[in-house]
Order: sequence, then structure tokens, then C-alpha cells
Amino acid sequence: MQLDYTKIIANELNIKQSQTTATIALLDDDATVPFISRYRKEVTGSLDEIQVMAIRDRIIQLRELDKRREAILKSLEERELLTDELKEQIDNALTMTELEDIYLPYKPKRRTRATIAKEKGLEPLADFLFEQPDDDIYKEAEKYLSEEKEVLTTDDALAGARDIIAEWVSEDTFIRSELRNLFAQQGILTSKVITGKETEGEKYKDYFDWSEPIIKTAPHRLHAIRRGEAESILTMHITPPEEDAIEILETEYVVQSNQASEQVRTAIHDSYKRLLTPSMETEIRTETKKSADTEAIRVFADNLRELLMSAPLGQKNMIAIDPGFRTGCKVVCLDKQGKLIHNTTIYPTGSEKQLNDAAETIKSLVKKYKTEIIAVGNGTAGRETVQFVKDLQLGKNITVEMVNESGASIYSASQVAREEFPEYDLTVRGSVSIGRRLMDPLAELVKIDPKSIGVGQYQHDVDQTSLKQGLDDTVISCVNSVGVELNTASKQLLTYVSGLGPQLAQNIIEHRNENGPFNSRKELQKVKRLGPKAFEQAAGFLHVADSKNPLDKSAVHPESYHIVDQMAKDLHCELIELMQNEELQKKIKVSTYVSDKVGLPTLQDIVAELAKPGRDPREQYETFTFDESVSKMEDLQVGMQLPGIVTNVTNFGAFVDVGVHHDGLVHISELADKFVKDPTTVVKVHQKVKVTVTNIDIPRKRIALSMRAKRDEKLT
Repeated sequence: MQLDYTKIIANELNIKQSQTTATIALLDDDATVPFISRYRKEVTGSLDEIQVMAIRDRIIQLRELDKRREAILKSLEERELLTDELKEQIDNALTMTELEDIYLPYKPKRRTRATIAKEKGLEPLADFLFEQPDDDIYKEAEKYLSEEKEVLTTDDALAGARDIIAEWVSEDTFIRSELRNLFAQQGILTSKVITGKETEGEKYKDYFDWSEPIIKTAPHRLHAIRRGEAESILTMHITPPEEDAIEILETEYVVQSNQASEQVRTAIHDSYKRLLTPSMETEIRTETKKSADTEAIRVFADNLRELLMSAPLGQKNMIAIDPGFRTGCKVVCLDKQGKLIHNTTIYPTGSEKQLNDAAETIKSLVKKYKTEIIAVGNGTAGRETVQFVKDLQLGKNITVEMVNESGASIYSASQVAREEFPEYDLTVRGSVSIGRRLMDPLAELVKIDPKSIGVGQYQHDVDQTSLKQGLDDTVISCVNSVGVELNTASKQLLTYVSGLGPQLAQNIIEHRNENGPFNSRKELQKVKRLGPKAFEQAAGFLHVADSKNPLDKSAVHPESYHIVDQMAKDLHCELIELMQNEELQKKIKVSTYVSDKVGLPTLQDIVAELAKPGRDPREQYETFTFDESVSKMEDLQVGMQLPGIVTNVTNFGAFVDVGVHHDGLVHISELADKFVKDPTTVVKVHQKVKVTVTNIDIPRKRIALSMRAKRDEKLT
């Protein structure tokens, strides 16, 4: 029997079955999520990226289920264990857990106490006891005594029969389902420190003697406890009250009050402690880990999206500085395209002569390269360097910006950086990265492994395959949402464009180097190995600023150019005139252009794009300045109200940079006056906020902050 997955997914996502069917067909035809959600709205019924990804992930999951189902059926058939009833059960299983429960009694297993008892011929005695008759069980057990089989006493026989019953109970699909639910709903997570590890595991002190319902355990606590367990500092268990579990078993199996039923009672107690508890605990640990991973990845992906979609400064002549005390500040000059045109080192925190030399160097570079903005990394000596530059009084037209340099060192040591700047050392590459990150965060950050950007929590503890998928989806979504300039994009940026990937991105770079800039989107088809399918998937997301066809600068897909041409023709104007004239655009009667292939969603997108061709969905850049009265932790005082930038959002709160080299924590309870369950609903990475200092712990380098208005009132 083949299950109708389109109907199952449609019901789960609360969408029409036709939408699921169409989306799966597109995915099976190698269409990408951005392409489907942007250019195939008529086909999918205007499903968004999140819905398309949900369909993609669920169909993969269900097809994996099918593979396992086929393997199980084959195994049962080969061992001549498959019955019509069993096959129907297996065919109808909708989850891997359900499927494995059905298969468990038939699964080839190592020799257990139950299999040994069966080898001794004690299964009929187990059947007898399981029926719980009023007969004399010892008299019945005497029938199975055998020196040859090492069943020497009636107690031996009864013990073997109980082992068989215990295994039956542990493999009962209904019981496993009931206990699974009990462990999930009433399980208690406990953790304790391993004796002698108190000092070594000081950072896990909160969990040395911890207990709470697993249903209420926050993902970050679960990850912390699991990490403590992995480091052999803590022990961890998740079990429900034993009496509740035993009650479920006794209600199901103990149906009489006699000698046989007492044997069954003893067997099910043994089954729970020896077989079911380890099995169920393993499952609940797996499920809660998966759930915690999903939440951690969601938060990480949300933070990454906010960082990638940070407002770009745009093209400016720039000086970028990677600050430092002992080794000096690495200075680079970049042109408006981000090209490195000069580099040097200054020592603004050194001797008076070094300070004067540094001042003269910056002034001369500003004049020589017509600098419009100076970017300074926020690492060691960052605040001091910013102040040094501001004190130079370079003019009102030159601004000084601090840039979060998290991950810049990872980039500077990477193969990508070595290929881009083979003749320069790490320090120069890092400075370039800081400057370019201010110009266009997205274009620069795609060169760094998302895990190294520093906006996640417990990223090394979560499932790495799921993490990579989640972060890749986020980067792909951001890149294609913004669009990519075909003639200036790096290989790394092109790699994330719908339908391309590393090899085609490299081929585009090589074609560009050999033949010069692309004059149109159509020329993409000349790129080696970039066929019709890749062109279809990628073209709408690639912009050509200098193309003669103005639509090549927009997000209108080439497959729809003829529609816009017809619109211009019907309005008796040139294409460029239509794109520049708002009054002409208002005259377009969208319904006129509906066809069996093109519907209103696409036409409405086209008209919107004509109004603002190639528009950048990111916000406009705004200058930010830290409080100049504080530059180190010692400058802070409880009650101070400071401007800050959110650097990371977690399940337990948000980290905020207030300009003292150590981020402060706004605990979830301090994010707002009202209770907050999800911090991401209140703050986002890179958001500018106002915070109040509530506690300073200099030895531990911890700063507690608040965003609650009522607390501010109380402190003032």
C-alpha cells in the first residue's frame, strides 16, 4: 500500500493538497526554494519560503520512512515472518517510532534472558502464566524440569517464564506508546555532579543537584547539562514517577489475583526496570535533544538572518582599521568597490612620536584617497582607536564607525582569503574584511562559516547536519532576497544564488575574467556548463547594472520580459519610460495579462518591481555611537543608562555590546516589563537598544543589564 503523502503533508501544514503536490513536483525537478517561492506562485498557490521548506523537509523524512519500511518488509519476508495483518500495520505506520515499535518483536536480536528461556522450552509456561488461571503454578512448572536444559527447580522454570513475559511486555506497541507519553509528559530531568568533579566542573555548579519536569526544561539548560555529562562532570537521567509507570503496566496485564498473576506482576516490574526504562529513557533523551536542537538552530538562524540583512553602508571610499595595542593598528584603504589600494600600520597608543606619526598617516591617507568614512573593528583597543581618530577632527563629512569584527580572524586565515589576497598577511586581510563588512555585510559574511560568526548558542552541541541545513537555508534565503550583482559578486556570494553552487559560481568568475563584464543576463547562457535549468533557476536573482535592457537590473525574471514589453507597447511608451513613470505604471490593467501560464501573483510582483527595480529589502544604514564616557568595565556603574547593540539572542536573553569589550547580558526576565517567552520577539541581532546597568562583576567579567522601563524609573 502506497500512502498518499501529499494529503498527509497538506493536513499537517493546513494547506491544499494541490499545493503540496505541485511543490513536491517542482522540488523533484530540482527547483530551488527561492525560485519556487518567488517565481512559481501560480503553481504553488503563493506558498512562501517557510512553507516550501517545510514541504521539502517533510517529504524527505517520509521517503526515508519508506526506505526503512521496505527494508523491514524485505527482512520479514526473507525470514518467512510476514503476514497480511503485519504487512498492513507496517504499511500504515506514519512515523519511524511507530514503525520500529511494530518491528521490535520480530527484529533479529542477540541472545537475551528471554531467548535463553525459550531455548529451554519455557515459552508454554510463560503462556500459561500470562493467562493467569487459578491452577497451581508450581505443579505446572514441574512439567518443564530438565537437567539437560538446566531447569533444575520450579523456581528456575518460573524465573525463565517471567523473563519471557518481561520481554513480551517490553515489546508491546501499546505499552511502549503509553510509557513514551508518560516519560514525555511526567518525566523528571535530574542531574548530579560526579563525586570529586566539583572543582573541575565549577561552570556547571547550577546543575550539581538539579531537578525539574522535562516538559519545562529550557533548551539551553538541556544542552548545558548534556555537555556537562559529555565532559564527565554530571550524570543525567529523565524518568517519570515509577509508581505511575507501574500502574499503567499492572492495569493492562494483571487481571486476576492468584499465584499466576503475582508472577506476571513480578515480571512486569522487572520489565519496567530492566528493559523499558533504559529504552524509554534513551528515546526521551533523543527526542528532547532533537527538540532542543531545533529551537537552538531556529534562534541561531534568526540571529544569522538579522546579521546578514543588516543595513549596508554602500559604496564609499573607506579607511578600515583593525585595532591593537602591542602590534599596532593595521590600516587599509579601500575604494568604493571594496578594492584594496593601500595598507600600513600605525601605533596610536604608543609613544608620543608614534602617536604623532599615526595622526599624520591617517590625515594624509584621508586626503590622498578622498576617504568618506573610517571603520574601526570593535576588538582590543577598538574604543581607544575610535577616540584617537575622532580627536583628529578630520571634518564633518568624515564619520567614524565601529564594526563588529566577530569572525574576521576566521576569514583572514581561510583559503578564501588566501585566494583573494595571496600576497598579503592575516592582518591586512582582517582589516579589509572589517571595512567590507560595513559596506555590505551580506557580501562579506557569506565568506565565513556561519558557525564562526558568533550569533548562536551551543552550536557545537546540536546535530551538525541539521545545523548546516538550517544555516545554509538562511544564507540562501538572504542572498536571493537581496539579489546579486553579476559583475562584482564574489565566488562565495554567487555560490548561494539559486541554481548555481560552487562549480557554476567558479565558472562565472572565470568567464568574467576571460571575457570581461556581462552585458546582459542572456550572456549567462554562454558560461561553461550553465544550462537552461540553471539559467531558469538563477537568472531572476542576478542583476546586471550596466545592461542595455533595464529589466536586467530588476527582479523580473527573463521568462516574463515579453509581458513587460507588451505592457509598454499597450501604453504606447518605451520600456525605460514605463519603468521611470509612476503615472504610466498606474495605468497598467494587470488582469489583461492573465494567461494559463501567468496569473495575478506574478503580474502583481512584476508591477511592484517596475516601481522600484532591483530594490534592496534591507534598511537604510544609520550611524551608531557608544557612550563616550565608558570604554572599559571599570567605567560602568549600576544605574547607568547606555546605548548598545544586540550581538546575540539566546533562549535565556540577549547579549548587548555597550562598548567595554565585554558584552552584557539582558536576562529574559529583564527584556520587557511584561513576561517574555521568546526573546526573539523583543530584540534582534544588530538592533540598537537602550539598557540599564544592574550589576557588574569585574573578576568574572560579567555585566547584567536591563531593558525594563519600570526598572529604569526605579533606579532613577
